[in-house]
Amino acid sequence: MRIVLDRPRCEGHGLCEEAAPQLMHLDDEGELVLHREEIDEADAAAANAAARVCPVAALRIA
Repeated sequence: MRIVLDRPRCEGHGLCEEAAPQLMHLDDEGELVLHREEIDEADAAAANAAARVCPVAALRIA
């Protein structure tokens, strides 16, 4: 499984970071940084939660 970020769409709301801090964070400039793109089953629920709360649908699970 992979988490895919549509960087131009991302507005840095930070809701995804709250849902899955083990997978991503906002840097000092408000840009989302994925810690890794490949996710395992243990992180699948957090990744899905992050994708669901993104108000601009900048994250998807593939």
